[in-house]
Parts: sequence; structure tokens; C-alpha cells
Amino acid sequence: MRIEILDGAMLKKALAGAAKFLEDNKEEVNSLNVFPVPDGDTGTNMSLTVNSAIKQGINLDEDSVSKIALSTSHGSLMGARGNSGVILSQLFRGFANGLNGKDTADIKTIAEAFKQASDTAYKAVMKPTEGTILTVARECGEYAISISKQEKDILIFLKKVIEHGEKALARTPEMLPVLKRAGVVDAGGKGLIYVLTGAYNALAGIENIEIKPEVKNIEKQDRTHHEHIDTDDIKYGYCTEFIINTNYKDIETFREELSVQGDSLLVVGGEGLIKVHVHTNNPGTVLQKALSLGELNDIKIDNMRYQHEEILLKSELSKPKKPYSFVAISIGEGIDEVFKGLNVDTLVSGGQTMNPSTEDILKAIENTTGENVFILPNNSNIILTAEQTKELSDRNVVVIPSKTIPQGIAALLAFDESKSLEENTDTMKEAITYIKTGQVTYSVRDTEFNNTKIQKDDIIGIAEGDIVASGKEINEVSIKLLENMVDEDTSLITILYGSDLSEEMAEDLEKHLSDLYDDLDIELICGGQPIYYYIFSVE
Repeated sequence: MRIEILDGAMLKKALAGAAKFLEDNKEEVNSLNVFPVPDGDTGTNMSLTVNSAIKQGINLDEDSVSKIALSTSHGSLMGARGNSGVILSQLFRGFANGLNGKDTADIKTIAEAFKQASDTAYKAVMKPTEGTILTVARECGEYAISISKQEKDILIFLKKVIEHGEKALARTPEMLPVLKRAGVVDAGGKGLIYVLTGAYNALAGIENIEIKPEVKNIEKQDRTHHEHIDTDDIKYGYCTEFIINTNYKDIETFREELSVQGDSLLVVGGEGLIKVHVHTNNPGTVLQKALSLGELNDIKIDNMRYQHEEILLKSELSKPKKPYSFVAISIGEGIDEVFKGLNVDTLVSGGQTMNPSTEDILKAIENTTGENVFILPNNSNIILTAEQTKELSDRNVVVIPSKTIPQGIAALLAFDESKSLEENTDTMKEAITYIKTGQVTYSVRDTEFNNTKIQKDDIIGIAEGDIVASGKEINEVSIKLLENMVDEDTSLITILYGSDLSEEMAEDLEKHLSDLYDDLDIELICGGQPIYYYIFSVE
């Protein structure tokens, strides 16, 4: 079998193969965690991101590789989860840019698209680190360019690029000492190799991939469960949503044109995508205006007089706006209550093993009424995802780069409504630097870290990204952990205990710490978080 030109049908098949192969191998990618903790989620995040991407690409009724790649890029952007997912979405974005205007692609075009994918991903990361998925992508892109003139068969070309990428992946532990100490290669880079391999397998016929576009049958939706409500006060009856594939840049002018057609208007986007939401009495007129800019997909029109949920949404959107709103990523009922008590408007469920997507956070932003919206990721693996919402939202979004739940709490406590946006941003960012976070969980494999041998199922204590304590008993390891965290400047220890611990056990630890540190304030809170027995805040 020989392939010299890649057409739209082949690209859809390759994308479907990439998604399936990564899905089949995501647990192996998850296991490539630097720390032997039960929260490896790189494979899951990348798989969910790719699935969101191909859903858009495969459902597009188009044959041009350019339009399919662009739609796939949009899907990956909205579905991106975790740092690896965000970087992968930027790879899709660059790849789509490389295919711009092409109906089909030869090896030279594909090679240039690979290179542009890498360049786009590097630009999206403020401080690119070698020894990661970025390195594997860059070496694949550079090698693709170097062999593009001599190769004629796309299958041979792809196989050689993948083999080169595997060699680059094998070198990642030499570039990142933390990988070498853990005895693993970079998880994101491994995920990327699975994406490329899955695409190759599908094109080569190694895996029989059947493409099944999603079929939506709106007419069969059951509306009988909706209660009758008074609809006399509904001025605009149709909730209309869609996405425009367009390079039109003057979004503000388009927003003004639509503003006379209804209310609850949201028009956001860029880079070939405009997302529209509007309540109107004339959805056809709105769609006609949109069609003048480009092609439409994901069209959804609901009659709000039959949609109780849309009435409630309308009521929420009609509330007076306020200067500030807060969105926080949270995990655990007790932690949720803490954030609610600190005036967080919208909580997004997530954390390790369940990172929210760009779209999840964007919806949370849209559900607030603040003109300025602070996002508290509370996890280092969610910060990039939160940052992506800035270019998609029409609100003024400020991401406070909190890496832990305690940092997020500290940032909220530092907020002062009487201060300006700039002052609060600086104060909140400064507040997170004063917090030390400790976490206690268990090891999922035998390993050696900092010259300490750790066995599978051992309890481990992590402080500021380093394993500093290990043992067999949860509370004993917790005490060792805090001995490494408490210093002469410490005044308060806050204990958030998880869903796998009893209140009695947590109270025993609180009592022991009170005796050990009788000059410090000790606060015990039921956090209800999974995976981590304790989360400590030391300040």
C-alpha cells in the first residue's frame, strides 16, 4: 500500500485511529508519573482532549484537510484538560495552520504542518522545558522537514518520524533529572507518540477504524417532564447557539449587529472560530448574518417557552452585574464549603485525576455576573487550561496561579473589594507565595526517591513538590512531613482531612500536633478530598 496524497477522508481516519490508540494505552501513560502517587492523569487528559478534537473533525461534513484540521483544532481547544492537553491542543492548532487553504496534503505540506505544530506549542508555553512533550514534538517536526524532500510515501514518512520521535522520547530522562530519578520517560511525550502511532496504524490498515459521526436526533427529545410555567415575561423565545468557522476579525462589530436581535448575547473567539449565544425571536435572521461570515456548525436552537432550564438561565443572566466574581477548582464537599464561605461564585469540580476542560472553566465564567472574573486553578496542572479561557471569554479574566487548595484559600482571604483590580491581583498573587502545602497519600509502585527506598502502598508525605517522608502509618508520616515544613516563622497549621479518613483519626493527629506545637494555632477541617489523606497548609 502506498499513499502519496492525504485527503479529507484519510485525515478523518487517521484522527480516529489516533484517538482510539491513545485511549487504549492511556493507563500506561498515566503510570509514567514522576511521583509514585495515585493521581497520574496525563494519559486521561490527553485522551479526553483528542476525543473532543476528533468529535469536531469527524462530524464535519467536509472533505478538505484544511477545514477538517481547523474544526479538530477548535474541538481540542474547548476540550483541553491539564497541561498536556493544553499543549496537545496547541499542536492541533499549529497543525491546522500548516494545512490552511489545502484541500489535500502531500508529504512536504504535512512536514511543514508538523513543524508549525511544534512552533505553536512552544510559543504557547511561557517557559518551555526540554525533556517534555515539547521536545518530542519539536524533534518530530524538525526531522519531518529534513526527510520530506526524499520521501514519496506518506506511510514510510510517518513511520520514520515516529521512530525518530521514540528516540527523542527515550532521551527525555537525560534532559530532565526528575524523570531519570523516577526511572520514567516523559508521559506527555509518550502520549504524543501514541497519537502519531494510532494515526499511522489507521492509514496503514493495521487497525480497522470505522468512522461513526455523531447523530443528533432533536425531534425525539422527551419534553414531557417539564413543568408548565408562565412564559408571558419571556421577551425573546429562542436560545440560539452556534460556531462560525471564519477568519473574520472584527468581532466587536459583529456583536453590535447581533445586539439588536435579542439579549443574553455572548460573542467570543478568534483564530478561525467565533462562538455565539443569543436569545432571540428570529434565529433565522441571526443565522443568516452569521453565514455571511463563514460556515456554521454545532447549531442549537431551543424554544425557551418549553425549556424550564433556559428560563432559569435567563433569570440568572438578568441579575445586576458586580465588579468581581470568583471561579475556583475544588474537590471534596468540605473544601467546597470553605470556598463558598469565601464568596466563590462558581465551583468547578476537579483536581488530580479529573482535570476540568477549557470549556468547563469557560462555562463557569459565563455563569458568573462579575465584570472581572478571578480564576483559582488550585492545581499546577490546571493553570494552562485556565489561561486558555482568557482568549475565549468576553469577560476580563484574571488567573491567579494557585497550585494547591491552600494557596487558593490564601488568595481569597487576601482579596479586598475596596482595592482596585490591579492591587487585588498583586496582593492575591503575593499571598500564595507565603503558603507551604503538604500532602499525604500512598505509593502506587516501588521506587527510590532522594536515596530513600519506597515500597508500593507505603504512605508518603509530599512538601512543595518533594517527597520528604514515608512509612507505614498515615499519622506518623504526617508528623514527619510537618517536621520538615514547620519553622520559626510558622503561626498556623490547617489540616484538611480526606474522604478515606475517619474524624477520630484526624482528631488524634490534631491533638498530637497541638501537644507538639503548643505555641501554634491548629485548625482541623473535613475537606472530603479523595486520594490525599491529608492536605496541610502551613503559614
